[in-house]
Order: sequence, then C-alpha cells, then structure tokens
Amino acid sequence: MSYLKSKFHHPNLARNELGLTYRDYEGSLSTLCAGCGHDAVGAALVQACFELSIEPHKVAKLSGIGCSSKAPTYFLGKSHGFNTVHGRMPSVATGASMANRSLKYIGMSGDGDTASIGMGQFAHVVRRRLNMTYVVANNGVYGLTKGQTAATADKGSKTKKGEEIMWGAIDLPTMALQLGATFVARSFSGDKEQLVPLLKAAICHEGFAFIDIMSPCVTFNNHATSTRSYDYVREHVEEGNITDFVPSQEEITTSYPEGESKDICLHDGSILRLHKGINGFDPQDRFAAINAIEQHRAKGEILTGLLYCDPTLRDMHDFLGTTDTPLNSLDEKTLCPGNHALDGINNSFR
Repeated sequence: MSYLKSKFHHPNLARNELGLTYRDYEGSLSTLCAGCGHDAVGAALVQACFELSIEPHKVAKLSGIGCSSKAPTYFLGKSHGFNTVHGRMPSVATGASMANRSLKYIGMSGDGDTASIGMGQFAHVVRRRLNMTYVVANNGVYGLTKGQTAATADKGSKTKKGEEIMWGAIDLPTMALQLGATFVARSFSGDKEQLVPLLKAAICHEGFAFIDIMSPCVTFNNHATSTRSYDYVREHVEEGNITDFVPSQEEITTSYPEGESKDICLHDGSILRLHKGINGFDPQDRFAAINAIEQHRAKGEILTGLLYCDPTLRDMHDFLGTTDTPLNSLDEKTLCPGNHALDGINNSFR
C-alpha cells in the first residue's frame, strides 16, 4: 500500500522572509512507527529552517543506515539528500563540503550508526571540525533490526525482553567535547521549545556542531525498565540552561527570568542567549561541560541544553584554505592549472 501526503494547506499560513510557509520545508509522509521521536526531530528541523528563512536548495542532508537515517526523507523535501553506507555519512559529508562549502550540511544519524559501526568516522569528522550540523537521534536500540541494544544504552537498564545491559554506555556529547567539537548540545525530542533554538544555533554555527537528541523508540525501548523511554527521560531530564536563538537582524528585547544570563555572539553575528539555572555552568568552558555531564549522569539524570560553544575556533575550511567557489563553478584552467603547478608542488617537498 502506498500513501501520498496531502498538499492542501490553509491559504493564510505564516510566511518567512523568502515567502515560504512551513509546509514548503516538509518532506514525504513518514513511515516510521506512530509516536517515534525521530518524527519530532524532523519536525523541529523543519521549524528551524523555516524560521531561519534558509533556501531549501541550499541545504544538503546526509545520513547512514537505520531508522534515524530514514528520517531525512520526511523533512526538507526540496533539499539535496544522500543516504550513505552504514556509519559512513561523515566521509561523504566531508567530500561534499570540500566540493561546495556554500551549502548548509545537516547529518542525521543514530546511536548505532555513530557509536558503533561509524565510531571511527565520527571521531575524525569531529577532530577535523567540518562545518556541519551533526544530529544523533539516540534511542539506545537498533529499531530497524528489531530492538538489539546499542552502545549508548545505559548499563543496568533492561531490554524489552528483560535482559540486563552489562556494558557501560558511550556518551557521545562527552566524546565530542574531548575530540574538539566547537558546539555541543543535548536535548529531548519531546521538548520542542528547547530543541528548535538549539537546532537554529547549530545550523548557524561556523564549525562542527553536534546535538545528541534523546528520541525514544516506541516499539522496542519504551518500557518500564528502559532508561530511554518517554517516561524515564521526562522524569530525569535536567535542563542545564534555557536557550534562545536571536537572529542578528532582530532587536533583542527578551525579558529575563531569575538567574544569571549570558549572550554568545556567533560568527554570522547572531546571538545565542542562555539563561542559567541553579545548576548552570559556563557554556564556554569545555572542562566544566564534561564535569557537569558526568555529575548528572552519576545521579541518573540526563543533562540537556547547550553544553559548550566556542565561536572563535577555526573550522576545516579555514585550516585548509579551500576556495569559497563551488568546484562546479570553476573553469578548467583553474581546476587543472597544468604541469608547471604540479612541478612547483613537487619541488616544494624537495
């Protein structure tokens, strides 16, 4: 049986600066399980791109294998897309970015795709600070192959069949911090109010932006003994800060709740505004972020919000001095300067 998504929408839908509506950023009809957190992640990406007035054809979305990697089909249907081999999304994203750095790159991955088979690729794309937004929809299981536990499942939690997890969990935000990511955050698919500003900030960040999103699997990991179920995550989420993203062209008039606040100016001049809670920490201190993650994990809590951001560090293109012009726009003489250029390179090594 096949399904078609209705194109009908209200004629007075809100439009962004490009004259586009929210519906212009949607994708195909989702075939994920009803209630899957991944659909909420896709909806948040649609909302973020709509509010940022990003031209859909200037986005490239890439993924690997798994339920999470099916999700890009269901958002940004007018953008470029590439579904890679399992765990190999980072290398394809790197090649595409080297060929055309003018696009916005959004990588959509899962815990199995990133924390197991793709771990090597994940480590190096973080270390090289590729300019992209890397999203992991983390549900702790391999949903596409019927619920085997993933490397992010917590030790001591149980599978749907009652088997206890005996191995410690890999914490991806901690790894990203240790490997040099310049933007690291964690959120919950059921918290759109927090997730959308974080995605907007990540997309506008010039450098490697990583977001780990708790995205419960309603079919295989939403039971009473799971630490990735909707109920468990809702009860154990600890918000490290309240985040808002303010585009540079808008006047900053937000009123402040109680507690300390801090504005971080991103490369494009946009402002990432943080309101610290009682247990807040400096989001520009990498070590403080790692300590906060570990402290909350020891208490059985999941720390969410912006964990770290440094807009001053260079990205991969800055290090390599790549051209701003997409390679398909360069003429043959520029792309192939001739033997004298090759001789010059060879002589430089002698």
